[in-house]
Amino acid sequence: MAAAAALLLGGAALPASAHPADGKRVLVFSKTAGFRHDSIPDGIAAVKELGDAGGFAVDATEDAKAFTPANLRRYRAVVFLSTTGDVLDAAQQRAFEQYIRHGGGYVGVHAAADTEYDWAFYGGLVGAYFQSHPQIQQARVDVEDRAHPATAHLAPTWDRTDEWYDYRSNPRTRAHVLASLDESSYTGGTMNGDHPIAWCQDYQGGRSFYTGLGHTKESYADPAFRAHLLGGIRYAIGDAQADCRPENGYRALFDGTAASLAGWQQAGPGSFTLSEDGTLTSEGGMGLLWYAASGFSAYSLKLDWKTAGDDNSGVFVGFPPSDDPWSAVDNGYEIQIDATDVPEKTTGSVYGFQSADLRERDRALNPPGEWNTFEIRVEGERLRVWLNGVLINDFTNTDPARSLTDGHIGIQNHSADDQVSFRNVRIKELPATGASQGR
Repeated sequence: MAAAAALLLGGAALPASAHPADGKRVLVFSKTAGFRHDSIPDGIAAVKELGDAGGFAVDATEDAKAFTPANLRRYRAVVFLSTTGDVLDAAQQRAFEQYIRHGGGYVGVHAAADTEYDWAFYGGLVGAYFQSHPQIQQARVDVEDRAHPATAHLAPTWDRTDEWYDYRSNPRTRAHVLASLDESSYTGGTMNGDHPIAWCQDYQGGRSFYTGLGHTKESYADPAFRAHLLGGIRYAIGDAQADCRPENGYRALFDGTAASLAGWQQAGPGSFTLSEDGTLTSEGGMGLLWYAASGFSAYSLKLDWKTAGDDNSGVFVGFPPSDDPWSAVDNGYEIQIDATDVPEKTTGSVYGFQSADLRERDRALNPPGEWNTFEIRVEGERLRVWLNGVLINDFTNTDPARSLTDGHIGIQNHSADDQVSFRNVRIKELPATGASQGR
């Protein structure tokens, strides 16, 4: 019992071993060499409780001697919980760099951005350094990514009270922003209206998640913040997949509001219902909700989707305008959503034409009930598919009747027994790669 207490309070002892049989372990590191947050004990307790519920063991220490290659190998992720100042020496820094480069996970909470200003690797890993903050106050958080496990449970906006950091640089070009602050909703923000507050990234072989939230003790008793923190940990340890590549230059085709459906039309039977949380869910069928306002030639289409169970749907691209859903089947291509069909008709396949790389697909796929993100990129007659940031299909069209150089996009409602949900449909048009073959 005394040893456990030493670990919790940051004594000299290194973390004790063992818990879950599968060896899923997380290290919470909360050493401070500058300002010390009085919420750290609450944060440690919260992560331990999240681990008990989430199936991973948690050790806590403030002893930098834990940062050795052998010891770090025992952990799926290391949580820097409101660390401040220079907390690791050169050898410990090298051990942590090696750990990340071999696939380790990093979770930075709040003052983790106020740490190790002279260590360039860490600056890249955390994503941005702390600059300043105004007084604690309520602000509005704009949730930009509602598929990542850290933010999927949140509404498009989240009003909460915390200490809101300004950062020395904007991480948006290097990391994938999950949530940002509405600087008009509080006083003291200094990032000129583009104010990321939570983000993730793949970094030099490892996974990184950072949240600027978590200054107050009350945060760690807040179910929404706890779910936010748990989702970040699940991503970092590899229990949940997400597309954490930087995302810039997209515009919304469907943003969760009824108004954004103005450019869409339903072809054939069935429909989609729009819930209060901005989710479209298929019902009935077989039909197609397609974007009739315009067609596209070269583009990157991104959208978030999830199934309730063994459900069937798909995303159609490259088809001509029509009120007949079968026109899309006969003249375009479907990127399939159905995890249990044959290879050329399963999730990530170009339906009926080319299977996804099933090994990569299975590595990237989240199970029913959890959100996934497709990127479908069309350039000339080349069609590529990324699932949660992993390339799973690379297909080239050779059929002039199905030319991809000019066409529409749509989402399928397959049948009354298939419920598939969609969020956040967005597109970035790309430079043309060749002469357009209009229809």
